[in-house]
Amino acid sequence: MNSVFVICEIDDAKIADVSLELLTKGRSLANRLKCKLEAVVLGSELDGIEKELFPYGADVIHIGDDPRLKPYTTLPHAAVINGLFREEKPQIGLLGATTMGRDLGPRVSSALGSGLTADCTALEIGDHEEKKANMVYKDLLYQIRPAFGGNIVATIINPDHRPQMATVREGVMKKEIYSASHKGVVKKIDVSKYLKPEDLVVKVLERHMEKSRVNIKNSSIIVAGGYGMGSKENFNVLYELAELIGGEVGASRAAVDAGFADHDRQIGQTGVTVRPKLYIACGISGQIQHTAGMEESSMVIAINNDPMAPINRIADYVIVGDVMDVIPKMITYYKKNSK
Repeated sequence: MNSVFVICEIDDAKIADVSLELLTKGRSLANRLKCKLEAVVLGSELDGIEKELFPYGADVIHIGDDPRLKPYTTLPHAAVINGLFREEKPQIGLLGATTMGRDLGPRVSSALGSGLTADCTALEIGDHEEKKANMVYKDLLYQIRPAFGGNIVATIINPDHRPQMATVREGVMKKEIYSASHKGVVKKIDVSKYLKPEDLVVKVLERHMEKSRVNIKNSSIIVAGGYGMGSKENFNVLYELAELIGGEVGASRAAVDAGFADHDRQIGQTGVTVRPKLYIACGISGQIQHTAGMEESSMVIAINNDPMAPINRIADYVIVGDVMDVIPKMITYYKKNSK
């Protein structure tokens, strides 16, 4: 009752990173609310899965281990979560803003009449005063997300309905071990209690999944280009530099919208959140929509012909100049001095 619930996702027989990130955040929310953190895992062949979850602070793990729940399909998963939430009555329910989360979250929130905030970039606990009604709501979930194309940041609350539900993008929250020795309770879900024959009308006969060719989130070095790169062809120097120093190429939204780079390389509020050891920003002005996705980088080098560009305020080193002059010189110098 009144716990923080995280609906976990299985990826290649392991708990997905976004679920572990949500458990890390969920632990801090539960500590603030002085309640339990509970995780839900649905699938098949889940023996020992709790060992992955307890170190991230889960107090209770609900496991639904049934062949009918693998692979993910909408109706049976939604039926089990709806039934479980009606019994357990959590105050907060969190999912990753993945293909599964974006499908399952709205189904569950609609069935429970609770509402949901999608693609959150931050979650906090706070109070809200309704002055007209002279009411104060304590310990609400602040669901924070970009709105109007990332031009503003909205804080959304749900004072009257439970659970307060939100999906969160991968990489936004930090993934941290709470305690390697942390232990909790495992509860087995009686899946048959919640499933009806009509929930099983869809069967997956075959799956073809292509893994992403770009792994920006886990790269320790990122060379990112913005609209200031000028063209898609000019991005080639960024690919050359990234390959030379063992990094990946990222891009701002403006560069992606202009067709300079693919969307899976987009960094920022409407893209991926990254925390590399080195972030080289090339031709990026540094609007808040972009910096929100890279401001926790260990070191930032900004290359821009505008000495007053906002990116310079968060950069550790600033190079004022034309990127198409600076980058080739960096490549030449690195080749000379790295042998």
